[in-house]
Amino acid sequence: MSVRLPRALRAGDRVGVTSPSSGVPEQLRERLAVAVRSLEARGLEVEVGRCIGAPSHVSAPREERAEELMRMLLDPAIAAVVPPWGGETGIDLLDLLDFEALAAADPCWLVGYSDLTTVMVPLTLRSGWATLHGGNLMDTPYRAVEGTAHWVDVAMAETAVDQQSPGRYRHGFVDYARHPGVDRYRLDEPGGWQVLSGGDVEVTGRVIGGCIEVLSPLAATPYADVAAFGREHAGEGLLVYLEACEWNPYDVARALHGFRLAGWFADANAVLIGRPAAPDGASWTQHDAVRDALGSLEVPVILDVDCGHVAPYLPLVNGVPATVTVRDGVGSIHQDLAASRAETQRTAARPG
Repeated sequence: MSVRLPRALRAGDRVGVTSPSSGVPEQLRERLAVAVRSLEARGLEVEVGRCIGAPSHVSAPREERAEELMRMLLDPAIAAVVPPWGGETGIDLLDLLDFEALAAADPCWLVGYSDLTTVMVPLTLRSGWATLHGGNLMDTPYRAVEGTAHWVDVAMAETAVDQQSPGRYRHGFVDYARHPGVDRYRLDEPGGWQVLSGGDVEVTGRVIGGCIEVLSPLAATPYADVAAFGREHAGEGLLVYLEACEWNPYDVARALHGFRLAGWFADANAVLIGRPAAPDGASWTQHDAVRDALGSLEVPVILDVDCGHVAPYLPLVNGVPATVTVRDGVGSIHQDLAASRAETQRTAARPG
């Protein structure tokens, strides 16, 4: 299945807000309002759905969450769907989503990370929609760090998007209840990208990936058949990116071995591992876990990429080719959205 890129977002477009997984508790509603206003300040209209609260660890019963998400994704008046954040058990929606109907519809942007990758990866693999892995709605008020792009700017891009690792990062999350208006990252820790085997690298491939904890249960299911996606695009190869939020090194190693056994890296040109939010173990580090599971791969494995749960977040467009370069610890990513959008138009124009 070819991957179709949504049209570029523009001022006046409507953005749908719904919570396919965790909702927003009352004490964080002011941050939600700040985030909505930040989109409106960019000239976008915002529609906030019914599935937005936090009666439990999810925003609503799964049938209601699935119905609202499907409605927004299929509504031609909605150009992007941006959940407040991820959560824990978005996996319960997958058998309620109509991926065939989505495959037949024009794509819009689905934006997020963490538990949202539970939906984003199947949407790319089963319905052919390019999806935008990066910040979520609650992160939207943050200004992009120099060298990186804001997810709204990526969604609005008509041409290529070039990003570079800033060389600094920040662990932990801001308390939005106490600081609802925060709009700048404070990056206190120095750190660049590195290649597991050492040296520098430049590699190209089609991007796919997300959060290790939520994708590992899907690795050998029809909802995340990355191996088949790799075979379909074997001529250009994949760039598979994965990042961990909470798991310790042993959990991460087991999950990465599972992805390997499920064939996720069979047609990969490189594997990108996001900087982990979880700490190292007493005797085994997060890098040790990656080395144990992926050290035998005959492709570059790039560590501490700025994607996932450690700020800053470099937005990546799933399903779109990218060129990744690491030189002297500085990483860069180039994605040509104009070329991908032209391919989308050519595919749509083919008979049959």
